[in-house]
Parts: sequence; structure tokens; C-alpha cells
Amino acid sequence: MSLPQLLARVVFQGTQIVGKAFAEAGRQAWRNARTVPAEASAAGGAGAGGANSASGNSKGDQLTRTHRMTVEEARMILNLKAQEGEVVEEAKARLTKSYDHLFAVNAPPAPKGQKGGGSGSFYMQSKVVRARQRIEAEWEEQLQAVKEAAKPDAGADQSQTPPPPPPPAQ
Repeated sequence: MSLPQLLARVVFQGTQIVGKAFAEAGRQAWRNARTVPAEASAAGGAGAGGANSASGNSKGDQLTRTHRMTVEEARMILNLKAQEGEVVEEAKARLTKSYDHLFAVNAPPAPKGQKGGGSGSFYMQSKVVRARQRIEAEWEEQLQAVKEAAKPDAGADQSQTPPPPPPPAQ
């Protein structure tokens, strides 16, 4: 077999293989397009995966959609581990320490001829900022939930106290 015939055969078979792969990918995409809307409507219109998968109406889900980041992702970015029974001040101190370090390290380089800056990028620095905002928003939500939980109890205690006795009749 001559070289031109061999090249023609390789090109022809390669084209067939790639064509079959594209055809199968198209069929799979068509199957996915037909099944995903039914699943999405059954799940309440939620997308698949990531921060967009928060489908509930809880405050945590709303925060996840607003910040486009889960608390776990934010903790991973800031290299914080959830510790049970940790005092709030200690957690805030760890958050601030980690944030300050990562913010400084990920600062974009200074322009030529100027001092300062880091070796990071604005994108990484903004991820660090958004992670801190997400964790602080979660803490704020938890604080409000605690205040609201304590609020009805105070009202219930007042309603259970007996009314003062009527003044004596004259």
C-alpha cells in the first residue's frame, strides 16, 4: 500500500471515529435535554450542583444564593475548620487572622516602579473577601435566629404572669 493511500485511509477512519463520537454526544445531549426539565420541575426549579443547588426557602439557602458560595466553600477558602463549642470571639479572631494573611498574600503585584503588593491576583483576593462576607452573614443569621428564639419566650413569660388584683371595692 502506498503512502497516499495509507494517509487517505487514516484520515477517513479518523473522520468516521470523530463523527461517531459527535453523533453519540449529540444523542446524549438530546436525552439530557428531554429529561432535565422534568427533574427540575419536580425539584422546585433548582439547577444541578454548586451554589445554585440551594432549593429551599431557608435563610441559609438564601444566603448561599446571594453570596454564590456555601459556608463549607467559604471555610475551605479561608482554611477554617468548624469547631464545636468554640467561643464566638475565638472564631472571629481565627477568621480575622486567616483573612488578613490571605488578603495580603493574594494582593495583586504592585505596578512597576512602586513598592508593595503581593504575588497573587485580584480574583483570588476577591474570593477571600467573599468567603469572609459569607461566613459573617451566616453568623449574623444565627445571631438573629437566637434573638428571635429568645423573643417569643420573653413574651410568653409576661402573658403567664397573673394580672394584678383589682382594687378593693368601697
